[in-house]
Amino acid sequence: MSELPMRGADCYNESLFTTVRLEDFVPANHPLRPIRAWVNDALSKMDAKFSAMYEADIKGGRPSIAPEKLMRAMLLQVLYSVRSERQLVEQIQYNLLFRWFVGLAIEDSVWNHSVFSKNRDRLIEHDAVTDLFNATVEMAEQRGLLSGEHFSVDGTLIQAWAGHKSLRRKDGSDDGKPPEDWRGEPRSNDTHESTTDPESRLYRKSNVAPALPSFQGHVLTDNRHGLVVNVKASTADGTSEREVAAQMLADVAKPGKRVTVGADKAYDTKGFVKACRDLNVTPHVAQNTNRRGGSAIDERTTRHPGYEVSQRRRKRIEQCFGWGKVIGPIRQVMVHGLDKVDQVLTLTMAAYNLTRLRSLANLRPRCAQ
Repeated sequence: MSELPMRGADCYNESLFTTVRLEDFVPANHPLRPIRAWVNDALSKMDAKFSAMYEADIKGGRPSIAPEKLMRAMLLQVLYSVRSERQLVEQIQYNLLFRWFVGLAIEDSVWNHSVFSKNRDRLIEHDAVTDLFNATVEMAEQRGLLSGEHFSVDGTLIQAWAGHKSLRRKDGSDDGKPPEDWRGEPRSNDTHESTTDPESRLYRKSNVAPALPSFQGHVLTDNRHGLVVNVKASTADGTSEREVAAQMLADVAKPGKRVTVGADKAYDTKGFVKACRDLNVTPHVAQNTNRRGGSAIDERTTRHPGYEVSQRRRKRIEQCFGWGKVIGPIRQVMVHGLDKVDQVLTLTMAAYNLTRLRSLANLRPRCAQ
């Protein structure tokens, strides 16, 4: 006769001491493991910068939160679509995976959410997030994942953390008060400005879309694997897309070596095409035959097989924008001011590059080294 199993007691006794490590809770094949290793390597090279950031506080006061931990936490917020810093701190409090990634022991207390807002300006001032992004580009280059010759450029609209109710007349004729009903009232950037985010601009994506306070994000990707090699945010107007694109191309242009850039019809202007040719960059821009005066791209460019390849590869750039708006926070940024928007955009593209590097490492194990 078989013995009946005894019922286990429903009791909870917390040990006074524990030898459990957070490392033991994270599976060996967890996708965050390679990302954490790469991030730690990048942050270790920024040690001198972090020391300079807090040099003014060395005379007194309590030790600040390690900037390395703050930046790992900011990356987690992007990677896991955590909406706010309050929610992020709450997740770090009880989520063992988050604690492990940030670098907190199981008994360590979590800092207050206000730490992020207090340190964001300091990170902007010292370009810490930009350095982290550049480190992801350097990782890709070391692994042979960049062509260095063929690029794509595009821009996207980023909705500002401001609404129509924040718009006021610049001349003060509305006494600083919002109208009871602004429907039918003409509004433009010449006559109105947002009191919530004065650096945002009214901009519409198309003739059928509403004009909303917005910024523009610009990205330059390498065509080999669609990795982002340059990123910048700007005010939203009709010319910033092409102006910023020319600036980013100047950073990758090489004397005596011709490079190519794929772009959509919005870049088919004589000014942008001339700027590309002055940089020794071949503009593989989609032709806009409906533009007054015709397309600035002629058959000397379109007849080459490389033009068709660039037009196919440039569509990959939409992947980083889609990822940044679905997973990341750039559909509508929850910060004010161009500098902070640029920081959020740059951090988002750094996170995108890290996830892309992880995917490529799974396909090509040598890329994980």
